[in-house]
Amino acid sequence: MRKEEKQEVKDELKNLITLTKNRDKKLRKKVEIPWFLKIVLLTFIISLVFSSLSETILPNVNTIIGIIIVIIFILIGIMFDIIGVAMTSCDLIPFNSMASRKVYGAKLSVKLIKNADKVSSFCCDVIGDICGIISGTASTIVASNIASILNINIFFISLIITALVASLTIGGKAIGKSFAINKNNIIVFEFAKFLNKFYKVK
Repeated sequence: MRKEEKQEVKDELKNLITLTKNRDKKLRKKVEIPWFLKIVLLTFIISLVFSSLSETILPNVNTIIGIIIVIIFILIGIMFDIIGVAMTSCDLIPFNSMASRKVYGAKLSVKLIKNADKVSSFCCDVIGDICGIISGTASTIVASNIASILNINIFFISLIITALVASLTIGGKAIGKSFAINKNNIIVFEFAKFLNKFYKVK
């Protein structure tokens, strides 16, 4: 690399550092402690409730129902992860245009996008935590039932099922992220139209 190129790279890096510092100052002003406390408390309560329910109800289900529950909650986790990623990567401009024309769902789309960090945190983290709790408990029950039926060591079958659930979840979310980024505006708009049935924006 020539000296001129090295200097150009250094200058551009300095510009990026300056821009980042200016952006960070703006973000610090926008940090909402009440929201942080709300999301922590909400996650704690929901996790506590669902942990209690999963520990008391799921042990009584059979193997087939347990497998269905695991699959359902893996899919729910992936779906909400897609919504969360789409929310943080979509473009506000077309929704402002639609909102000005009073298109159904557009006004709520704008509100969601303006609060993308909160919506994404709720979808990816809170809902993800709930799905993890339930699918984890259900997969343990499935492993126990299969080990009992086949009369094999539960440790071995538990490892396989846990690894399978983890790989399906992570793999599904990896595919979902690409889909979310490519179809972000459509996903956000469809999600907003669905929410609009229950929540009206003033």
